[in-house]
Amino acid sequence: MEKESSVLLLFTGGTISMSEDPTTGALRPIDFNRLKEYMPELKQTGVHIKSIPFLPLIDSSDVQPDTWKKLALTIQDNYDEYDGFVVLHGTDTMAHSASALSFMLENLSKPIIFTGSQLPIGMMRSDAKENLLTSIEIATAKENGLAVVPEVCIFFEDTLFRGNRTTKKNAEHFNAFNSYNYPPLAKAGVHIKYYRSYIRYPEPGTGLRLKTEVNPNVAVLKLFPGITQNTVHSILNIPELKAVVLETFGTGNAPRHEWFYEELKTATEKGILIVNKSQCSTGTVEMGRYETSLNLVNAGVISGYDCTTEALIVKLMCVLGESQNIEEVKHKLSISISGEMTVM
Repeated sequence: MEKESSVLLLFTGGTISMSEDPTTGALRPIDFNRLKEYMPELKQTGVHIKSIPFLPLIDSSDVQPDTWKKLALTIQDNYDEYDGFVVLHGTDTMAHSASALSFMLENLSKPIIFTGSQLPIGMMRSDAKENLLTSIEIATAKENGLAVVPEVCIFFEDTLFRGNRTTKKNAEHFNAFNSYNYPPLAKAGVHIKYYRSYIRYPEPGTGLRLKTEVNPNVAVLKLFPGITQNTVHSILNIPELKAVVLETFGTGNAPRHEWFYEELKTATEKGILIVNKSQCSTGTVEMGRYETSLNLVNAGVISGYDCTTEALIVKLMCVLGESQNIEEVKHKLSISISGEMTVM
C-alpha cells in the first residue's frame, strides 16, 4: 500500500489568509480550520495536510529577515516528515522571501512552494483555491520516489516559477508574477506539464544545509537623469553600509560624471560592495560593452548579470551574513548559488 502524501502548510499571512467579515466588510485573518470550511476540496486531495500558523499573521509588507529565518528553521525541523512544503504568503514581498529560502536551504531535495492570492479566499471569484490546490499537488509530485521539483518556487495563476527568478509584475490581475530571465518550471492546465530541463536537482548524496545568518546593511541606489552628487554621496555613506545594488540603465550603463566615478571608487575602496543591476526587467548586465559602463568597471563595481533586484538584495544579505571576507563574498556574488542568475 502506498504511503499517503503529506504537506506542511505554513501560514504567514497575506490576502490568501484573509476572509471578509460579513458584518463590517473588513478583511480578517482566518485559521486552518476556517480555511478547510472555505475549501472542502482539501479533503479530496488525498494528501495529509498539517498547518503551522506564524502568529500573529502579518502583511507581507511587514516581512523581515527574522520571518525568513523562522520559515527556514520550521522547514528544517519538519523536513523528514513531509513530502513538500507550501507557504501561504502575501504577494508584495513573496519574491524576496522565496529568494531568501533558496539561499538559506541548500541541497534541497523537496519542494517549497510559495503561493498566495489577489483576492481573499472567502470571496466568490478568489484565485486562492486554484493556487493552493495546485501548489499542494506540485509539492507532492514525485517520479521514481523523488520530488519532481526540489526547488523553492512560486506558483501563481497557472505557472510555476523558480522563486529567486521571480518578480511581482501586476497588482490588478491574477497573473501577479513573472520570471523575465528564466523559463517557467511548469504550466498547469488540464494536466501539469513540468519542464524538467529547467529544474535544478541536488547532487546525489548531499543533505540539507541550513544557513540563516543575514546582514541587512544593504541599500538600493536607482539611477535617473538629474541624480545629484548629494543623493549618491548620502546613500554610499550610510553608517554600517556593507553593499549597494546599483540600478543602472540598459545593459549596465551609468552617467560619466567625474564626481560619480569618484563617489563609487571611494566607496569600493572602503570595502563597500557595489553590484550592477539593470533597471530593465529582461536582459543582463554587460559591463564594458559601452563606454558608459567602463567607469563602473574602473571604480570596482561588480556585475549582477541577470539577477532580479529582489534576489540580489537577499543574496547580498545572506553572503554578508555568512562571511566577512570581502574576496570570498565577491566570489559568491560572481557565481550562481541556487540558480538565481546566468553567468555570461
